[in-house]
Amino acid sequence: MDENDIVELYRRASAEFGKRVHAVEGRWDAPTPCADWDVHTLVNHLVNEERWTPPLFAGARIEEVGDRFDGDLLGHDPVATWEQAAKEALEAIQAPGALSRTVHLSFGDHPGREYATQLAADHLIHAWDLARAVGADERLDPDAVDALLPWFGPMEDLYRQMGVIGPRRTVPEGAAPQDRLLAMFGRQP
Repeated sequence: MDENDIVELYRRASAEFGKRVHAVEGRWDAPTPCADWDVHTLVNHLVNEERWTPPLFAGARIEEVGDRFDGDLLGHDPVATWEQAAKEALEAIQAPGALSRTVHLSFGDHPGREYATQLAADHLIHAWDLARAVGADERLDPDAVDALLPWFGPMEDLYRQMGVIGPRRTVPEGAAPQDRLLAMFGRQP
């Protein structure tokens, strides 16, 4: 994928998650497919990622950011908080040269384009988690799914070794791309 494709992939995946945030409608304590996470915890996790995105793409190191994004970030208006954080993260990813910079992550230094793709994947998969939790439409952007399948294939074992995804689920031969991607991420479609 070229840089424009990665920015567009991130934008679409973030929009998918945002659409589900707007569907929560008071069900902040509903359980999600993520072990031990309710809706509030899941949305807070993504807001946390969004808050980290601008400083990391600006060259900050983990220790420079410190603990400023720890704890409950959602406040009294979780939807508005999500919207603002998502807007700022997208601006950081769209900034000239952002994807060609080195981003200093907790697991090493990586190109910005790789980090933006990781974020897109996390947003898209968690959009499904959130939809499942609140009974919203679980269909994901098919173009985003198609873009992430070949990227995640070589990454799957590493993600599993790092403990950030569960065991791969079994799907029938010829399963839809979305179901295959979800199964790779340890979700049962």
